[in-house]
Amino acid sequence: MLFSSILFVFGFLPIVLLLYYAVPRRRMKIRNIILLAASLVFYSWGEPVYIVLMIYSAIFNYYMALQIEFEKYRGGSGKKNLIFTLIVNLFILGFFKYFGFLMDTLNALAGTHIHYTALALPIGISFYTFQALSYIIDVYRGRVKPQRRLLNFALYLTLFPQLIAGPIVKYRDVEQQLQNRVCTRLKFGQGAERFIWGLAKKVILANGFGELFTAVSALPHDRAAVLTGWIGLIGYTLQIYFDFSGYSDMAIGLGKMFGFEFMENFNYPYISRSITEFWRRWHISLSTWFREYLYFPLGGSRVRPARHFFNLFVVWALTGLWHGASWNFVVWGLYYCLVLTLEKYVLGKYLDKGPSWLSHLYAILIVMIGWVFFAAESMTDAAGCFRILFGLSHVPFANATTLYYLRTNLVMLIIGTAAATPVPIRKFGQLTRRYPAIGLFGIFFVFILSTAYLIYSSYNPFLYFRF
Repeated sequence: MLFSSILFVFGFLPIVLLLYYAVPRRRMKIRNIILLAASLVFYSWGEPVYIVLMIYSAIFNYYMALQIEFEKYRGGSGKKNLIFTLIVNLFILGFFKYFGFLMDTLNALAGTHIHYTALALPIGISFYTFQALSYIIDVYRGRVKPQRRLLNFALYLTLFPQLIAGPIVKYRDVEQQLQNRVCTRLKFGQGAERFIWGLAKKVILANGFGELFTAVSALPHDRAAVLTGWIGLIGYTLQIYFDFSGYSDMAIGLGKMFGFEFMENFNYPYISRSITEFWRRWHISLSTWFREYLYFPLGGSRVRPARHFFNLFVVWALTGLWHGASWNFVVWGLYYCLVLTLEKYVLGKYLDKGPSWLSHLYAILIVMIGWVFFAAESMTDAAGCFRILFGLSHVPFANATTLYYLRTNLVMLIIGTAAATPVPIRKFGQLTRRYPAIGLFGIFFVFILSTAYLIYSSYNPFLYFRF
């Protein structure tokens, strides 16, 4: 089930909200039961069989955290149980997400033809596995106490607002909220507004740019052109931002509607002046997760350059693999490893001292080139895209097809570029403070427009479902 669907917006969500708020505020346990049941229904909507996997993950990690604490109480370290728990979690994630990738790689390297059955990827498994890992590691480190109530821990792991696309929530950030959270009319209104903005980003902007990218990608070679390729890449660059940040906005808004506060996951990454800054602004919850639970334990940057490069190599190779089980994602991760290393030791001082427009142009071009690896189905496809983009594929710089896509999409590209900066939302906020009625009407209009798009458009993919 997608947040950006008629079924969710006008069916599932209103029913859950009515049941939730029908229970008095002081009966938080019953409210948690309602949210847990709703989360399990939400998760099992498309793939009921995988609900068993999620329930197992919740029960297993709940008891293993208690076992680690028990061992530490008896004077032990709990390290063996930690390692065992990490292995089990990573094995489950690896089996469902990377089994096909490993078999394809083995067949390619060994020249074998081992047949296997491709497994459907459980929705959200990367996100809830990382949440479970952070919880277990924090219990081992003594940063949090194990949750004594299985209900509360299961709710933390399965909470539907952030289940399938994040943000990746650390247990310590919501520990108190699981037991006692504030639900006010103001907070509910703020959450509803945030959800509507996220919905609009997804169904109006992301889907529109997705259709542009899909159309350009499907062009035959005799209609391709360098500039057309760049138009398509700009479309994908805007699509993936509005797609994922829109879903994060909806998740944060839904959390507020139920009394939860989730961390911000995007902070206008396309205004960055370096790739280092970009990764402080893009998918913040994933970046901080890798930094806290892998990069810092490896030694971070306070080591010799060779060791620092190794740390970056490990982190970014795994970041690439986290996003997808294919070599183009690994290359995408290592591409950023190389760029961040260059910024750290060579480019950083020039980016700081140079003109801001030049630094920004550099950052956005590096990011766009990276998205080629991300969007491609294989390295062969990525190589073909690069040949077109850089004029190495015997295609013209521009042609009639280029002019068509420019003429039909220029206004949308300008709107999308502006919306990827903080200026429009800041101006709207200023207008709302001066004229509240206009602000309320604007939000209502955006909701109606988004609903119309949901009804009349058949194009409504979600890119991060595959992660």
